[in-house]
Amino acid sequence: MASLKDLRNRITSVKATQKITKAMQMVAAAKLRRAQMAAESARPYAERMAQVLGNLASNLTPGAETPRLLSGTGQDRTHLLVVCTAERGLCGAFNSSISRLARDHARRLMAQGKTVKIICVGKKGYDVLRREFRDQIVELIELRGVRQLGFENAEGIARNLLGRYDAGEFDVATLFYSRFRSVIAQIPTAQQIIPADIAPTDAAPAVSSDAVYEYEPGEGEILAALLPKNLTVQILRALLENAASEQGARMGAMDSATRNAGEMIKKQTLIYNRTRQAMITKELIEIISGAEAL
Repeated sequence: MASLKDLRNRITSVKATQKITKAMQMVAAAKLRRAQMAAESARPYAERMAQVLGNLASNLTPGAETPRLLSGTGQDRTHLLVVCTAERGLCGAFNSSISRLARDHARRLMAQGKTVKIICVGKKGYDVLRREFRDQIVELIELRGVRQLGFENAEGIARNLLGRYDAGEFDVATLFYSRFRSVIAQIPTAQQIIPADIAPTDAAPAVSSDAVYEYEPGEGEILAALLPKNLTVQILRALLENAASEQGARMGAMDSATRNAGEMIKKQTLIYNRTRQAMITKELIEIISGAEAL
């Protein structure tokens, strides 16, 4: 049975932990608003960019040379998985859910006889995936020192991928991240980015159903210039979605931890009071017994 001093120390320790989790919850809530605004602002631009590329691809002149970023290498042997996670933990299942989606995808590809390579953007995803895919991980990109994610961060990753693609290191690249829906809902997402998986443009608003577009220069040249920029835009969107999802997940995790600490404090305080009462009762019985013996 724990002594009163041990129980007091335990209660003090839990109270200190509760203060930390409460502070982390408040910090995450403050960061969430800015991260959420950045993610929601990037969505229309990324979606419209995909629609423009879809229009260009659908109107591509027959016989024109299709850029490799759109047509691919013609093979499907080597897959590169770009797994974006956080640099820090204490955010619930945020990192593990993205890593699990990438791990299942890698296992499925390897079962089909494909070659899998992995680039980890964020240390936590690397820590999870290296246990099983140490030989498949080709690079770790850390963004720990970045205070605010910007276009230059996504552009550096995009240049890395383009260099590897031009060198023939992979045929298909898939991006893994968590799409922010709300504080309690973050959706792990897999998106093919090389060759570009351009959605149909039926949802794009049209000025007229009979409108005819003429492109100068040709569609192929415009696509060759826009596809690398689209790659950067899609990576930037994934990073911003991840940042918002991370803060939302951390806010929820720290809220749960704070409530659990409060319940633990109540439980330990009850045990402390019962133990203290039992010791007082025991001492009274000993005093009374000693007095009667006299």
